[in-house]
Amino acid sequence: MNVFQRILHRPFFIRLFNWEYWSFPAVYIWIYPVWFFLCLRARSLFFFAASNPRIKNGGFLNESKEEVANLIPDQYHPKTVFFAIPANGHIVLNELMRHGLAFPLIGKPNVGGRGRGVKVLADAEAVLNYVAKACLDFHIQEYVPWKNEVGIFYCRYPDAPTGFVTGIVKKEFLSVTGDGRHTISQLLRQDKRALMYMDSLENMHGEGLQEVLLAGEKKIVSPYGNHARGSLFLDHSHLVDEALQATIDAICQQIPEFYFGRLDIRYDSLEDLKQGRNFAIIEVNGAGAEPTHIYDPRHSLFFAWKEIIRHWIILARISRMNHRKGHPYLSWKEGVQMFRENKEWSVRLAAMPK
Repeated sequence: MNVFQRILHRPFFIRLFNWEYWSFPAVYIWIYPVWFFLCLRARSLFFFAASNPRIKNGGFLNESKEEVANLIPDQYHPKTVFFAIPANGHIVLNELMRHGLAFPLIGKPNVGGRGRGVKVLADAEAVLNYVAKACLDFHIQEYVPWKNEVGIFYCRYPDAPTGFVTGIVKKEFLSVTGDGRHTISQLLRQDKRALMYMDSLENMHGEGLQEVLLAGEKKIVSPYGNHARGSLFLDHSHLVDEALQATIDAICQQIPEFYFGRLDIRYDSLEDLKQGRNFAIIEVNGAGAEPTHIYDPRHSLFFAWKEIIRHWIILARISRMNHRKGHPYLSWKEGVQMFRENKEWSVRLAAMPK
């Protein structure tokens, strides 16, 4: 690397020239006038609450993962056990055994987002540590073995017989390939994307990053399909066809009064997914979901703004239609309380095991 390349390899300049790493306000502030116009049209700052009537706040903020999971047909959802704090680690282990869960497992907070508080639990000791440090209600989920993960954005107008897919994001987990000479840490620091997540990776792996992989050996260092945890997001919306549309619509229509949001799905192959086989819905996100295919590094910020606004308009239309059917928006007091709760949740999420 020459001097200029080394300068551009620094996190500050990587973030500066790649908008996908910008903060939420830095991306959204420029299009907030559109949001406020939609609020004015709905005559409510909190119209989104009517979008998915069976989900708290429409799934915009603070929704319970347990409540959402109970809406998903069992055959589509990984085996999951929910726990309230304070919890006893040994009782948690017994419950996991009673429900037939085997390691590895995934621990997640019951309220959250952006991968905060999500942790792979490789053994009983990891479960005990997770439970001991948990400061929010949490759930432990079986680890879905299928290697592929996508986020599929789905919308349906309340008076329409069928819905439609508006975008697909393919998630590639952050990984490294050994050369037989350099440590994992050294190899990661050569990669611009990995460099942006080094603090998280060091916290996750510790001395494990000093391992030297064999030449050609590949290791996933962040097995989380989340942009905030290092996954590369690729726009695969071109893969939407009639078969996939029909399958996703059939699934979503089995989730009561679900009209707008993103399904995070692990699957074996695209053909199996189209046929409704060998897949699991890891999570359902409602009104607060982003069309995450915008984070494909090939997309400009202008493309992202266009897609966000397109989804906002759909969200507003669905919410107004549901409101006319009798589903309420949040009152001013309820909306303010929602944001206060979210602030409290965020503080506690930051303290969850990483």
